[in-house]
Amino acid sequence: MACFLVPTAEAIVTTIVKKSTKKEVATAEGAERHPFIKRLNWLNNMLWGGSALLAFEHIWHGEVVPWFPFFTNAASPVTAAEMLREMATSGVGMAVLATAVWIGMVTAANVAVKRSVPIAANGGK
Repeated sequence: MACFLVPTAEAIVTTIVKKSTKKEVATAEGAERHPFIKRLNWLNNMLWGGSALLAFEHIWHGEVVPWFPFFTNAASPVTAAEMLREMATSGVGMAVLATAVWIGMVTAANVAVKRSVPIAANGGK
């Protein structure tokens, strides 16, 4: 139905945040203060890619059409309510899961970088 719109909306917001903070994170001090914003492109790639695949799947199955109201389930109030419920459950769940995975990836990357710094400072010992 329209569950892919929720991750798409999150992708739009994170893209705007990334573009607005690009100059601040370009400095070394900014990158250290904002490790999550520095790696925001990972989240953007996950959200845009997943949303594109879901949109293609919904188009393939005929749930999204090129004429108004664009979603086959938005034609009647009963099916529109079902579509909104799916967006609230499946769409929000997918967006939250993608964000949680991204937070785990950034945390793991930061831990790996912090562990590798002392090794590089000691000459690899």
